[in-house]
Order: sequence, then C-alpha cells, then structure tokens
Amino acid sequence: MVATIGVGNYEWWLYILMPFMSGIVGWGTNVLALEMTFRPIEYFGVQWFRIKEQPWGLFGWQGIIPTKVRKMASICAELMTTKLFDIKEIFGRLEPEKFYESMEDGLMIMIDEILNDVANEYMPKAWNYMPDSVKNEAVLTAHRACPEFLTAFIADMQANIHQVLDIKEMCVTACVNNKKIVNRIFQECGEKEFIFIRRSGFYFGFLFGCVQAALWLIYDGDWLLPVCGFIVGWFTNYLALKIIFRPLRPTGIGPFKVQGIFLRRQHEVSEVFSRITCVELLGTEQIWDAILTGPNRKKFQMLLRNHSLIFTEKLIGGLRPLALTVMGTEKFALMKEDIATKVILKLPDIIGMSYDYTTEALDLENTIRTTMQKLSPEEFEGVLHPAFEEDEMTLIMVGGFLGMMVGIIQIFIFMIQ
Repeated sequence: MVATIGVGNYEWWLYILMPFMSGIVGWGTNVLALEMTFRPIEYFGVQWFRIKEQPWGLFGWQGIIPTKVRKMASICAELMTTKLFDIKEIFGRLEPEKFYESMEDGLMIMIDEILNDVANEYMPKAWNYMPDSVKNEAVLTAHRACPEFLTAFIADMQANIHQVLDIKEMCVTACVNNKKIVNRIFQECGEKEFIFIRRSGFYFGFLFGCVQAALWLIYDGDWLLPVCGFIVGWFTNYLALKIIFRPLRPTGIGPFKVQGIFLRRQHEVSEVFSRITCVELLGTEQIWDAILTGPNRKKFQMLLRNHSLIFTEKLIGGLRPLALTVMGTEKFALMKEDIATKVILKLPDIIGMSYDYTTEALDLENTIRTTMQKLSPEEFEGVLHPAFEEDEMTLIMVGGFLGMMVGIIQIFIFMIQ
C-alpha cells in the first residue's frame, strides 16, 4: 500500500471504528496483564528453557506473583514484622495464669495418663500393690504442680519467643506451600484498583484511538497502525499503574487534590489485609504449628524439657524414696527423662484448648489493622506495589506487544476495503 497524504481513502465508518478498536486493545491488554500477574499458579508450557524465578520460558508462562512467591511473601512478612507488630510484645499479652486455666482440664488428664503409664512401665508391681490412698496422693501432688509448671513455662517462652518462633519464615513457608495465599492478599487488597485498571484501558485507549484516527485520515502508511497499537498497549498499562500509586501524598492541581487511588483507600485496605493475613498466615493454630513443628522446634522442645524435668521432681513428690528403692538411681533418672519426653510428645495434642484464649489475648487482627492505618503513604505503598513493581516493565511491554499485534490485524482489515 502506498502512503497518501490528504483526504482519507477509506470508508467513514472505519475511522469511527478506530477509537473503539483502540479502546478494546487498551482494555484487553490491561486485562491480560492482570491475568498474567496472577495466573497460572504453576508454570504452564514446555520446560525447555527457563531462567530461575522468571515467569516466562521459551514456550510457557507462570504468573509473576506465583513465580516470585518467596520474594513477595518476604516483602509482606518484612512489612508485618518491622512496621505492624513486634512478636515479643504480642506474645507478652498472654497471661500465663489465664493460659493455664484454658488448658487445665486437658493438662490434668494428660498428666494422669503419663503418671499411670510411667509407673506401670518402671515399677509395675510396686504401683499395682500400692494403696489407692497413696496413688491418689501422688496424683494430687502432680495436679498441684501443674499450674506452676505451665505458667513458668509460658513465661519463659514469652521471654524467648524469638528463639522458638521465626514468624517471618513461618509466613514465607506457608505462602510457598500455597501460592494462592499471596495471590489472594494482593487481589483482595487491590480489588478496586484492578477494576480501575481494566476500565481505564478502554478509556485511555479510546482517547488515543481518536488521535490515531486523525493521523490515519491525513497519513495512511501501513506502519502507523502497529506503531499506534504498540503505543496504546504500552501507554494504557503504564498510565494505569502510575495513577494507582502516584502521587503518594495529596497534591494540589489547581482547585483539586489528587492522590494515588490505592493510597486513598488506606483504612479500607488495612481492614482487608489484617483479616486475610490473620486467617491465612497468622492464625493461632498456624503459630502454634510453627512453634511445635517449625525450624526452631528443637529450641522449643529444649525449653519444655527443662521445665518438664523440674515438674517431674515435684510430680514424683513423696514417691521418690520408694521409686529410688525399687528402681535404683540409674533407672530413676531414665524415668525422669521419659516423663519429660512424654510431656513434649503429648502437649501438642491438647494445645488446641488454648486457641480461643490465645486468639483473644494476642488480638493480632486489630493490632495489624490499626497500626497499618497509621502508616505513612510511603510505607503503606509497600503493601500492593511490589506485585507490579517487580516486573512492571514486563507488564507494560506485554501490553505494547499485544497492541502491536492488533495493529497488524487492523492493516489487513483496511487492505480488504
């Protein structure tokens, strides 16, 4: 096709159609960019060539956030542990006496079982022939020792919480094992922004399409359509992302005050973020599971063992002379270790009884929400922006490439006229 300058050479409806096509291109590239940010969860394609922690392969794609879930989760965890709460202060809210009260019934049953099992294992004859009054006194002695044992242990754990719980690693591990968690955090926190991104693609694309139609009217060179398509796809993605986060603070433009869309919703987003993180990442059950089975579990078990050995001395109480006579010093020492081991193994089975009290006492959701609402705009931006900032240029260039492809299709539409 030979370029011509002057009056347009095509049907009038093609020029009217052009802004709408550009709007659709802008909308489509923005929608696809968002889809490519979050999906697919796992790499889809052929694993012939792929750079580590990059979403694209030679023939395939994985959502940007799922690809970089460890880094994204680390950013969220860093925000929480440095800006939103201090885990030592949070655990300091537990009152050891109330914690014991929440577990009292289960602890009594557990101690009864351990006492009976150990006695039958290490001195079965002496225990079976022992008068019930003596057995009952041994049980009562153990029960009287329970409050001091558990309250002292919880107080010690509070003082050493950083040794037994790595809250950041707990959050990151949970997200890596279930990539949908990070997707959910970003998608629900930025729900309204994502709606804006989709819609703004059409609006900005339509406006640019009007300019494109005017250019095409006076100059219909073939190259113009793919170039304009690239600009539409690139510009709509770029502008949408910038409007969400800029300006950081309210800025006067004439009589108007403008601020990034996301930043204006700080109070609302804080509520959503605190709710999701406390359900998916920082629930009481997840915290105790991390303490009991996480990378620092050995330190927790050592702390519990030390208190269990002290507890064992009080648990045996008046039976000590008889136990030493029946078993001897060496076997008696083994029995103490066995009691401590059984406490370590059985305590996780009853820890669930403390969940309701622990959740109420820690009050994490309310703490995160109120603290987050007080963050500066610069700090608050870090909640959602990492989802785009990490591969912002990739998303923008994808939009430009798709727009260029549509521009090429437009050439063929005009050629058949």
